[in-house]
Amino acid sequence: MKTRTVSFLSAVLVMLLLAGCTKKEATLKVLYWNVQNGMWADQGNDYDNFVDFVVEQNPDICVWAEAESRYRTDTSVKMAGCEEAYLPYNWDLLARRYGHQYVCIAGKRDTFPQVVTSRYPLKVVKRVNGNGEDIVVVHGAGQVEVDVNGEKINIVTVHTYPFKYTYLAEDQKASAAENGGDVFRAAEMKYICEQTILGQDPQGKGNWMMLGDFNAVSRVDNWHLGRPEDDKAFLLNDYVRSQTPYVDLIEKWYPGEYQKSTFSGRRIDFVYLTQSLFTRVTDARTIHDGYAITHRDSRKGINFCHPSDHYPIVFTMQL
Repeated sequence: MKTRTVSFLSAVLVMLLLAGCTKKEATLKVLYWNVQNGMWADQGNDYDNFVDFVVEQNPDICVWAEAESRYRTDTSVKMAGCEEAYLPYNWDLLARRYGHQYVCIAGKRDTFPQVVTSRYPLKVVKRVNGNGEDIVVVHGAGQVEVDVNGEKINIVTVHTYPFKYTYLAEDQKASAAENGGDVFRAAEMKYICEQTILGQDPQGKGNWMMLGDFNAVSRVDNWHLGRPEDDKAFLLNDYVRSQTPYVDLIEKWYPGEYQKSTFSGRRIDFVYLTQSLFTRVTDARTIHDGYAITHRDSRKGINFCHPSDHYPIVFTMQL
């Protein structure tokens, strides 16, 4: 009887040790990408190339910017609303093809929403569109909570205003000359942060990530960019770096190495993490090869890229 008890306890001990090893080796892989007009380049192919790419990357969580179909296949002709647009209304069907069963529209105010898909349960905490008075978040932003086996992670999705002039400027030329767009973007970001991490966890002690198309460059890249130090293009990222607990993942992972995120050569897509997540990162990269290689459509009148004018960013964390 004693021998059986010892054997049983030994077996339980082995199982616990194996469970502990499995937990230590568990990873979470996140893929972010601005897919340009709802992956316009692959919608005529039933998104087969896009799905194959995501399956190859095998992410646990995906964050998609510009996640809405906007133009008819192989044209710059706008679709006639939801009766023609496959996305964002069918992201659940598309996500299942690459193994994600949870889907939510995180931020949406116009036709440039952000969508999160996941292997783990998701819930929308809030959508951030502005205060209805002096602050407008043009494309909308969102906060999504993902439950990874009991550990909660907050994902803030961002796609800021893209133009050189301020939103609804009466004189766009004059506004652009005064860098109105940069000032407007910085105000959007300040409001988004106040509504999310700064309003809920100002010290950044929890698990937070903020990622997306910021449409703004960072001062940390100025050794490469060579812009004037007082350039208003730095306002948005200056705010994030000085007023929030976020860490710029790609900057820290590739010190002294410029990582473009767009076809134009700019780094305007960012992944910001709180320290609790950053310290767990085991790999991070901007994907510039394979399906993600981007090129401009050569046809007259079409100003889009294949597969997108942005590059994907992927990173892995140990849980």
